[in-house]
Amino acid sequence: MEVTLLGTGGPAGLPRPGCSCAVCACAVGADARAATAALVDGTLLLDLTPGAAFAAARAGRSLGGVRQVLLSHPHDGPAVEVPAGLPQPARVPDGRELALLTGHRVRAVAMDAGGTGYAVTGPDGQRLLYLPPGGAPAGLENGSAESYDLVLLDVVGRPDALARLRAVGSVAATTDVVAVHLDHDVPPGAELRRRLAAAGARAVSDGTTLTVGVYEDVPDVPRRTLVLGGARSGKSVEAERRLESFPDVLYVATGGTRGGDTEWATRVAAHRERRPGSWRTTETCDLVPLLAQDGPPLLVDCLSLWLTDAMDAVGAWDDTEWASGGEKSLRERVRELTGAVRATRRTVVAVSNEVGSGIVPATASGRRYRDELGRLNAAFANECEQVVLVVAGQALVLR
Repeated sequence: MEVTLLGTGGPAGLPRPGCSCAVCACAVGADARAATAALVDGTLLLDLTPGAAFAAARAGRSLGGVRQVLLSHPHDGPAVEVPAGLPQPARVPDGRELALLTGHRVRAVAMDAGGTGYAVTGPDGQRLLYLPPGGAPAGLENGSAESYDLVLLDVVGRPDALARLRAVGSVAATTDVVAVHLDHDVPPGAELRRRLAAAGARAVSDGTTLTVGVYEDVPDVPRRTLVLGGARSGKSVEAERRLESFPDVLYVATGGTRGGDTEWATRVAAHRERRPGSWRTTETCDLVPLLAQDGPPLLVDCLSLWLTDAMDAVGAWDDTEWASGGEKSLRERVRELTGAVRATRRTVVAVSNEVGSGIVPATASGRRYRDELGRLNAAFANECEQVVLVVAGQALVLR
């Protein structure tokens, strides 16, 4: 089964007409995208968009053999003209199945935000799932869901849809996940590819033909990642984004609670509110046992607070205690942590502050903390497949 993507953009296309944002200004050449539409084996068209016939011609395809046109979501704006010879577009009621004369079977998948998804089974048994923009499948149950060879969905806008599919086994390690309905939520080009790769997905240009069931080089999600950045740089958001398309993430908060500190409570609440509802949270600095256990991905936020706790425990703030064994004890704690990171089989994303580029602290204890955090970051980074520095909300891949 072959799928030709006549467009891969959001419903208004990319760039959006009349939009002057930086993303739209950069969406030229291969990064310019028409509204998403998929032509399956030249006989089934999923979503009819303006200029579909010309888009098919540019891709070396024709709409002359199309026998069924299905819409996945309401189309705002002027009515789209149906090219001569095409059947009238329709939507299939949720749960209903169509059997086409070409041997394809199409089942309508219920969504949680309007629209209809389509599960397409080819004549030879290959399976495709196509989801509308802004939607995620509703009513998925573990053990009852079907697995797919190719999934086309709004990875950027609804990463939780991919998480739901992974949770029930509909998306496996070899499933080709391709992002469609791409809009100006994320910069195009290298930044888009980087974000999608972190989710185990990819993007392709308009006109690309995909062969369903043929193994693609699915991006490998880094098993261990360190995200560095200064205050309010966006490092926590970047770390959370890397795991939001995966289910059952364990968020490890190393900051604990601070009684009576309303500003700190507000910060903690803001973090909790933006996390997916399926994530669990534990407040602990005892990271080594968590890294040694099997389980879902860990998001550790953050190592700088872990270091504060470790330095408290060894008396590192006192010069005498530091010289009489505190330094040695801290080095051992860091070795235990980095050794656990090296041995872990879990997916880990850790956050840490990068403080060595600012003002030199005025106190000896402040300088000690700055130096030890630099050493910890370097040791931890050495055990990670990917290291990212976030500056002004922009992620720079260091490794």
